[in-house]
Amino acid sequence: MNKKGFTLIELLIVIAIIGLLSTLAVVALGSARVKARDSKRLADLKQLQTALELYYTDQNAYPAGSAADLGTGSYACLNSAGFALTGCTSPYMGQVPVDPKAGFYKYTSASSSYTIDATLEGAVAGLTAGSIQLSPAGIKN
Repeated sequence: MNKKGFTLIELLIVIAIIGLLSTLAVVALGSARVKARDSKRLADLKQLQTALELYYTDQNAYPAGSAADLGTGSYACLNSAGFALTGCTSPYMGQVPVDPKAGFYKYTSASSSYTIDATLEGAVAGLTAGSIQLSPAGIKN
């Protein structure tokens, strides 16, 4: 009997190897997603900082807001009147970014300063995981 084909043992070994490789890929992909979300958060905060500094240069004050959730409600865009839900025809920021996981950044302002709170899931760019805060001086833990 000279039959060609694979034995059951050979097929089971191949399936086990494929399962092991796919598990490793999923684990590696999960950490890459965390890093991507954290990188997006830092890029969003830098964009917000630039827009707020442009606003401050023109208006001599930062937009009013106390514990506001950026990107939601009346904080969806930034124009010459401050944050607004719609009507950003001459915007400093046409659409305020939102946190990729939590859905918003927390904005608090006084006329000569502001803070934006966010949370990092992992360590990135010299910052450790956990709460970070953006102010006119920059981003810090």
